[in-house]
Amino acid sequence: MGTNKQDEVQKFLKSFVEEFANPLGPDDHLPVAPLSRCLTPQEVTGESLDLGLKLLSARHAPCWLSASMCHAAVSELLKDDLSPFHCPKDPEQPDDESHIVLLQSDPVQRLFINKLRAIGVAWQKVLPNQEPRSTRSCLCSVHAIRNTRRKMEDRHVILTHFNQLLGLQDGVNREYYAVFDGHGGVDAATYAATHLHVLLSQQETLHSDVTTAFKNSFTQTDDMFRIKAKRERMRSGSTGVAVLLAGDWLTVAWLGDSQAMLVRRGEPVVLMDPHKPEREDEKQRIEELGGCIAYMGCWRVNGTYAVSRAIGDFDQKPYVSNAADSATLRLCGDEDYVLLACDGFFDVLCPADVPGLVLAALKYAGGSGEEVARSLVAEAKAAGSSDNITVLLAFLRDPQELLGSETGQSAKN
Repeated sequence: MGTNKQDEVQKFLKSFVEEFANPLGPDDHLPVAPLSRCLTPQEVTGESLDLGLKLLSARHAPCWLSASMCHAAVSELLKDDLSPFHCPKDPEQPDDESHIVLLQSDPVQRLFINKLRAIGVAWQKVLPNQEPRSTRSCLCSVHAIRNTRRKMEDRHVILTHFNQLLGLQDGVNREYYAVFDGHGGVDAATYAATHLHVLLSQQETLHSDVTTAFKNSFTQTDDMFRIKAKRERMRSGSTGVAVLLAGDWLTVAWLGDSQAMLVRRGEPVVLMDPHKPEREDEKQRIEELGGCIAYMGCWRVNGTYAVSRAIGDFDQKPYVSNAADSATLRLCGDEDYVLLACDGFFDVLCPADVPGLVLAALKYAGGSGEEVARSLVAEAKAAGSSDNITVLLAFLRDPQELLGSETGQSAKN
């Protein structure tokens, strides 16, 4: 590790340890609000990592250090006996749910933060060999707006240090990006953004068959959310699209109409076909199950949801399916960027529009890619989108290099 990075790490650890000079006591307020009041043991890892990353990000920790510290703290947390934090049994709990163990979130997360503090103290004295590996993406630009909707129900995830966060040590460099577009509330989108990547990292097939690993992760996320939604009377749903960059391979997985696309040498590369109720095979699948699609301002499943596959929406399962699709593409090294966005973007702009809009944004910014996503969101809004809009763009080449293709791109247009 270079001297500058070492100095940056030591400066952060010193500040962090000074702020958390003493362990949190049972009556101390948490510095970050937990996502849930109660959680299952299976949800501890995802919710703790989410809380830890928020806490460290707000204090400007280096990304790789945040990932490594959070993984180390969760690993220590899971070694502890968490039974003292069990929630009292609900006498009205149905018999078929009597086996479900619930933990009180506040004391669990208080213990997690104390583990994180202890890691900070130990690493300030002796920093383990945590040399950050270079990521494939040169820069990530993201922007999200509520737009004219009453609530913001989109969520996005950027994990450029996937292995460090989730404890993978197989030598394959991985990055993970995802966009989740909630409807009927944000709960399903938040849940998927918290747990899908954790479940993905735990799949045995992750090392040999990423598409299967992704599909299983989406199904398991939906199964876990079903239990929570029933317990807490949640009715929301969420589409989702996720991309894993692993070595020379890009794998995309999706439920619903959020989309991912790749641009290579200024040309869009189709990665996926979004799930829409009016798509012929989706219509046939729904009708064979005894359902229907009806046009009510847009095509809807059984006259209700405008999505045919999603996390949640349990009142319309199996018509609204939780079976994700997935596809894998080998990267050649001449790819420009990968873009993920919700339907608030792709309903008004098509993939063919993206390269020109990105190039125009880069030209306007003098080659800086920082604000490209903001520019794309503004274009979607100007084109008439009234929905929540999220755009996430991970550059695979230096944005400055892309301006070199401007002449060729202009000639093609």
